[in-house]
Amino acid sequence: MGKDYYKVLGIQKGASEDEIKKAYRKQALRYHPDKNKSPGAEDKFKEIAEAYDVLSDAKKKDVYDRYGEEGLKGHSGGCGGNGPSYTFHGDPHAMFAEFFGGRSPFDQFFAHGAGGDDDMDVDDPFAAFGMGGMGGFPRPFKTRIGGAHAAREKRKDPPVIHELKVSLEEVFSGCTKKMKISRKRLNPDGCTVRTEDKILTVNIKPGWKEGTKITFPKEGDETPANIPADIVFVVKDKAHAVFRRDGSDIVYPAKISLRDALCGCSISAPTLDGRTITVTSRDVIKPGMKKRLVGEGLPLSKYPDKRGDMVLEFVVKFPDKVAQNTRDALLQILPP
Repeated sequence: MGKDYYKVLGIQKGASEDEIKKAYRKQALRYHPDKNKSPGAEDKFKEIAEAYDVLSDAKKKDVYDRYGEEGLKGHSGGCGGNGPSYTFHGDPHAMFAEFFGGRSPFDQFFAHGAGGDDDMDVDDPFAAFGMGGMGGFPRPFKTRIGGAHAAREKRKDPPVIHELKVSLEEVFSGCTKKMKISRKRLNPDGCTVRTEDKILTVNIKPGWKEGTKITFPKEGDETPANIPADIVFVVKDKAHAVFRRDGSDIVYPAKISLRDALCGCSISAPTLDGRTITVTSRDVIKPGMKKRLVGEGLPLSKYPDKRGDMVLEFVVKFPDKVAQNTRDALLQILPP
């Protein structure tokens, strides 16, 4: 017969989308392993997630309503067995977090995680969202801190942002940065705090672009009243003495004289890995002209075995003064 997903969520077949959502919310809160320590709660929690994954998706629900679990999973010819079969590969904990908007409802229900207050009414889990309780107002949930009871909701602090400056050489080859932070942590009594240092290791991957963010969840200050903030490092390019970055390309300002621009020249261009490339031009070089050296730039972040280009940006140096005899000669030589 297969699983009865409607029974798993405690609803009737034909339930509306809103009823399915409410049923998942109620059952997931009831059987979440952080609250429910009974044997089999974890398996039940996963089964609830699978049921919601199917019934909240119109296409999956339609197949399931017609052919049941066996048809949905491709074991029945009645469901068109030649099509792709369904298997639940989701993370029930990730689904739970996404459903509640990225924050744990247990921050309200029971601020100290597992166990919480055993007198909470799990049959009415909507109270904390203004959907239950007397007169439609949220019920106060008790937080035990140092043995005292307080109606308190822990809130997560906003992310703490730090710039992480890296050189083009470090972006070229990748590197490891160790960042020391000082933060507050709760003592075992749940009331007092201590200050401690921690080393956060950031592995810079070749080709990472400026603005790349590296997040360390909940590594910020911790107090009795808050959830620690995330620590976020944002990659920032250091100014380079030779090159300028343009995405995965690097720009090299090639300074040449007016004579070289008109008569041709050879330029020795350095690279980030210590080589020198000689570029020869016999053409007239106009101010602002560019020449692209393919594959001599930075690695591509998504394809580190490939590289951007080096762009030679010609800068023509004009003389400050021209002697009269030189001026006369140029008037004779140069076209009008």
